[in-house]
Amino acid sequence: MQRKPTSFDIAHLAGVSQPTVSRALRGSPTVSPATRQRIEAIAQRLNYTVDRAASNLRSGHTRTLAALLFQDPSPDDSAVNPFFLAMMGSMMRACADNGHDLLVSFQQMGSDWHKDYEDSHRADGLILLGYGDYADYKAKLDQLVAQGTHFVRWGSVQPGEPGLTVGCDNRGGGASAARHLLERGRTRIAFLGDATDHYPEFRDRYRGCADALGQAGLEVVAQVHALSSEEDGARAAQELLTCGVAFDGIVAASDLIALAAMRVLAGAGLRVPQDVAVVGFDDIPAAGLANPPLTTVAQDAGAAGRTLVETLLGRIRDQPVASMTLPTRLVVRRSTEGRT
Repeated sequence: MQRKPTSFDIAHLAGVSQPTVSRALRGSPTVSPATRQRIEAIAQRLNYTVDRAASNLRSGHTRTLAALLFQDPSPDDSAVNPFFLAMMGSMMRACADNGHDLLVSFQQMGSDWHKDYEDSHRADGLILLGYGDYADYKAKLDQLVAQGTHFVRWGSVQPGEPGLTVGCDNRGGGASAARHLLERGRTRIAFLGDATDHYPEFRDRYRGCADALGQAGLEVVAQVHALSSEEDGARAAQELLTCGVAFDGIVAASDLIALAAMRVLAGAGLRVPQDVAVVGFDDIPAAGLANPPLTTVAQDAGAAGRTLVETLLGRIRDQPVASMTLPTRLVVRRSTEGRT
């Protein structure tokens, strides 16, 4: 019976040492791309497979990353923000490209998830998506730092934040939304979304909107508190209608808020975009399917997923990594067409 090939056989055929073969098949950056490709080709020819359990035991690593999704308002029963779901494909591909598995787990913010993963060693590092009130969330991030846990989160990138953060240019995105409405001739612009330190991403979007209006000698005519849910968006839009402030444009802190607001406006006899132009934020799939289709500030979910994985792996491998802000882009649809 023909014996099972070993890493020593590959090393002999590739003209390298056995440790080099092990590092190459683990995806280590210490092995050159040319050498790694040569080793992988020989391993494939020999039908060699890595004993993942034995490799993990030797290295002390699980070669698994955990994406923790926290309860978030959503248009269905998933309780997961649609934008985070859009990240999953690119995160899985990035993990596979680096020889890792991705464990996806749903968490309750009130639980001790930060302790569970540290104590059980189920993953080499954590990717944190969604958090609700940042004042409550930050305390757990501080605990992760104190424990020495490798983690990266998606959120607002600010100096002095605990751990590593990857996020989009929320302030720039909010400014581009307001400038777009100004270019469409709208001068009485309201903002729907929380604008406090409890929800820093929404706060930054509001500040960007205010920046752009301020440069034009204008102010936000009304800011109504809302979290990222259709229920909150509908309530905020109704509050805007009854507060007595005239408005002809809305910048919403998320697409879910914007979509609900458009339905409330239609129910009140206001036409979008003829009477009120509306811009959202996120470019979730539902934005393009709305009637009218929603103009929105797009975050690149693919780049976000890849960057989160690569940043976390860099930290695990003790490579120099830093928090990162990704650009946004405005996607113009019919919810802002009309008068100019």
